[in-house]
Amino acid sequence: MDRTLCLFRDDLRVTDNPALTAGLERLGSGGDVVALYVLEDSTPGLRPLGGAARWWLHGALEDLRRSLEQLGIPLLLRRGDSRRIVAETAEAARASRVHLTRRYGVAGQDVDSELMATLRRRGVAVEEWPGHLLHEPEDVATVSGEHYKVFTPFWRALRSRAVQEPLPAPRGGQGLQSVRHSLNGLGVSSGDLSRWELRPSSPDWAAGLREIWEPTERAALRHLEDFVDGGIERYASERDLPAAPATSGLSPFLRFGQISVRQVWHSGVRAGGTDREDFLSELAWREFHWHLLHHHPRMAEQNMRPTFDAYPWQSRRDAPELFRAWAQGRTGFPLVDAGQRELWRTGHMHNRVRMVSASLLVKNFGIDWREGEAWFWDTLVDADAASNPGNWQWVAGCGVDAAPYFRIFNPERQRQRFDPEGRYVARWVPELGSTEYPAPVVELQESRQEALAHYQSLG
Repeated sequence: MDRTLCLFRDDLRVTDNPALTAGLERLGSGGDVVALYVLEDSTPGLRPLGGAARWWLHGALEDLRRSLEQLGIPLLLRRGDSRRIVAETAEAARASRVHLTRRYGVAGQDVDSELMATLRRRGVAVEEWPGHLLHEPEDVATVSGEHYKVFTPFWRALRSRAVQEPLPAPRGGQGLQSVRHSLNGLGVSSGDLSRWELRPSSPDWAAGLREIWEPTERAALRHLEDFVDGGIERYASERDLPAAPATSGLSPFLRFGQISVRQVWHSGVRAGGTDREDFLSELAWREFHWHLLHHHPRMAEQNMRPTFDAYPWQSRRDAPELFRAWAQGRTGFPLVDAGQRELWRTGHMHNRVRMVSASLLVKNFGIDWREGEAWFWDTLVDADAASNPGNWQWVAGCGVDAAPYFRIFNPERQRQRFDPEGRYVARWVPELGSTEYPAPVVELQESRQEALAHYQSLG
């Protein structure tokens, strides 16, 4: 029996999944496919998922299992160090090859290099497939062969390159040999998803997430269709308005690979209109951050501009209290507080509000951007290893193509400009204007001048 073990990670979909499609292509010659997902919360070097992402993962794995069952493919669930578990599972399932999607960042690549070497030593063939990006990092380079450090030329280079069309959804049946196996028949044990405790119970803080999110591949396609059919026409003019439904809502689906960026890209291209370029450029920002992570693998830990290593973070004595007020949405700045409350309730925050909120924390409060990045990592359903630290470094000014240090968002002016009718703030801060709402925790002009002095001292 020619059996392929398909390893899923952040590619929890069946459509446009090259690793899965390649395995299914062997069915006609008498082979079969078994799927495996390993919860890598104890693999050294890999960052454990945050709470909101764990909630999403539970639903995504339930959906993936159903989708694979329709193709006759069982999904095995294991937990632990993937370097050991993948090899053990391949041997127990008598798999002759393992397919996996390439991932980025030094920790993930080191783990994959080790597990692939182990498999090959044991006589198991390994095929690593692209599937997470529009183009691989080494394929988009400057004339001198270096990676891009500034977004605008990167965007021009990316836009000039053809993007491969997405693969169609696989279809079961059609006379192919049935590949449905009972898990017992495989001789391999599978974990119980409910025992992984990915969903909160005491307390159950996920009610708001359940109200607005359906973490399935079907929902991802529906979001894309609805956006292309209507929302993209207003994208350029309304995307910065947090009260307007002008964004795609696709970020968590992209983060877990329940829809491929190629699917989204080509749908945007076919939509036409002038607003599509603004939308495609946002996909390019995602790509840019992943390419940066490939070349700066410690992006979540280290300033990409080393001069910022000397910045005096946490110089204020009240920094812990300020961080707590920020996280709880009690800063006295309504737009920021609305964003933090939206985040806590839904696992999401509008992108414009993210920038304003991050700027207040880093520049007005003087708190290390890594603390804000860690908070977003734990509370966002869409926080990934590239865009989350990349965006925080952009706001802080320490990224390779960051906002200039003197660009400090004024949260009150931002509220007046992007929520002029107050609809967004009213939804999340209903007590605004009453004695229950706190006064601002810092004086904006004074804290701005302090930040500018610190930045200028870096030279």
